[in-house]
Amino acid sequence: MRSSAMDLAPSRTYKPWRMLLWLLMAQIMVAFIGRSLGPLGVLIEEDLQLTKAQVGLLPSALFLGQAVASIPTGFLADRFGSRPLLLVLSSCLGISFLLMTFQTSFLFVLLLIVIGGIGYGGMHPTTNRGIVFWYDQKQRGTAMGIKQMGITFGSALAAILLLPLAETYGWRIVVLIACIALVAAGLAAYFLYRDPVEEKMKKAEKAAAGSTFAAIASMAKNKPLLLISLSAMGINGSQMCLNTYLVLFTYEQIGINLVLAGLLLVVSEVGGSLGRIGWGVISDRVFGGQRLTVMAIIVTITLFASAAVAFIPRGTPYGLLIPLFLIFGFSVSGFNGIWMNLASELVPKEQAGLSSGFSITLGSLGVITLPPLFGLIIDKTAGYTYGWLMISSIMVIVMLMLSQLYKMKQEEQYAQ
Repeated sequence: MRSSAMDLAPSRTYKPWRMLLWLLMAQIMVAFIGRSLGPLGVLIEEDLQLTKAQVGLLPSALFLGQAVASIPTGFLADRFGSRPLLLVLSSCLGISFLLMTFQTSFLFVLLLIVIGGIGYGGMHPTTNRGIVFWYDQKQRGTAMGIKQMGITFGSALAAILLLPLAETYGWRIVVLIACIALVAAGLAAYFLYRDPVEEKMKKAEKAAAGSTFAAIASMAKNKPLLLISLSAMGINGSQMCLNTYLVLFTYEQIGINLVLAGLLLVVSEVGGSLGRIGWGVISDRVFGGQRLTVMAIIVTITLFASAAVAFIPRGTPYGLLIPLFLIFGFSVSGFNGIWMNLASELVPKEQAGLSSGFSITLGSLGVITLPPLFGLIIDKTAGYTYGWLMISSIMVIVMLMLSQLYKMKQEEQYAQ
């Protein structure tokens, strides 16, 4: 009886929604720093005298670090829990970006961004694992959406706060101060967050203590997980193209001043934040946890939004751009929570960290390759039209993969 009471104590003391608050705070702060590369890209471009393709390499470097870190971090999260990693990963990103502010060599800047990407990317499987263990199936979509909202909210904060401050004081000093705040937030999360009930933790550690390579191989053989990860590769890369080039596109091609262009990025990220919560609620309440249908809707909206942006003429009224980029962000940036839920729910709970890490690794390949390709298209065509149409084409391919995944799930249901 005594042991049973002790097992139940953490559930009473540490409410799931309170734990979600600390996971959300950690996610916001890593995004505030990591995703600052989008809004600050125009200032970094001027400072380091970069081409558009080189600007695209900045987020690619971040997500290269994410691709390297996601599987090992997922394994570590399954074995040791989320709490210690909240501090380690926040410090990794904060310190590397702090050191970046002292560099003038583009290659050294890229190297430090890759290291920072380890902290940025590792935070996803770390926080995802907390969501999977603290929430049941009927609440997880909403909770994951709120947690994933931290990414777009942090990115929006970077555009609201860092871009105007960096324009006044310089991007280096502003990023340096923000990095110190990130490390402080990591410390706070470490001391205030708790992992779930001890008995569940022991089961997870025992499951994770098996062969790492065998576990990864089992993920690679999971065809539904592979298909959703490849689909995420296209959507994730398209999302980063929007975040990286939205300010440059509206500033250079449409003729909007830099601050208003930055506000459009904020609008897009607000749409993404609403999408991550909204799509999660819709999948839980309307579709009863059927995430795949919601993903198909998201892809369709993204296809039409990117095609519309491709043909926006110079001098388009600002009031028309706001709803367009709000919808664009709502779809292409709002998909993330649904993706993380799908990746986590396709395997047993004890492998949730590893499965999301595996999926993030594949999904990161799109972020690594598509922004530089988008920038190269701009450099070669002296315009943005074909870059946005590239995103529309990618959405068609993603829709084909989702339809294949839907057929596989239907066959599984018939077999049962």
